[in-house]
Amino acid sequence: MNNIEEFARKALEEDIGRGDLFERCKESGKARKALIRAKSGCVFAGAPYAEAIAKELGIAISFDVKDGEEVEANRTLAILSGADTALLKAERTLLNVLQHASGVATQTRRYVKLLEGYGTLLLDTRKTRPLLRDLEKYAARAGGAVNHRFGLDDCLMIKDTHLAVIGGIKEFIIKAKRRIPWTAVIEVECEDIAAARTAFEAGADIVMCDNMAPEAVKEVLQLRDEIAPHVKIEASGNITMETIASYAALGVDAISCGSLIHQAVWPDFSMRMIDG
Repeated sequence: MNNIEEFARKALEEDIGRGDLFERCKESGKARKALIRAKSGCVFAGAPYAEAIAKELGIAISFDVKDGEEVEANRTLAILSGADTALLKAERTLLNVLQHASGVATQTRRYVKLLEGYGTLLLDTRKTRPLLRDLEKYAARAGGAVNHRFGLDDCLMIKDTHLAVIGGIKEFIIKAKRRIPWTAVIEVECEDIAAARTAFEAGADIVMCDNMAPEAVKEVLQLRDEIAPHVKIEASGNITMETIASYAALGVDAISCGSLIHQAVWPDFSMRMIDG
């Protein structure tokens, strides 16, 4: 919660700056209520962040929906009460956060529905906006995804750029397993079957099939079953709504998609004052 509270303070500081000029011109705050409504359908997300923003300004907020709930257009999302000046200061920050989180959750839910029946996990990625990773990954969870690593400190992923500087991967993984926490896993990004074989033999815990065609991923899975059945297989790289089912049908353990976040579109929300 501390991270959410810090986010709320910084988000408000960004918008309010040295002080709301409207508040300077108004005699005093009057108790009022306001509604936040969805003008378009979506999967709602972001309630804990909105609550923290409201708390910073002394606003009471109650939600008519839950994070992860699919809502229709014209649905009331939340009711706020507090000083009118506080409500007006909070308006844009609240809407920005809720729209952004709900956009990610909505995009994620579309992908999740395409994986129904396959038993394959949908993962997000580190392709997040700087300083918004916690919010965006929270929203992806609300949409039904499972979080991939949050940063460089919770999983050792060896990508092509790492391979260019470490030399032999087997020797590196042997050393790494002595230096990283015992509970941390090692994932190796592979672009072809030969690279996957090397990763299996080197002791990887997860092999990511990056930008491989489904036919190649199928061969990697067959090889995994033969020589390293304990290793998990992740498919990634330009996987779209049109192609995701073809990868899931192969039996991969997980599919990661950066587009859950960076291709999400905000739903249309609005706030309006009502009589207290």
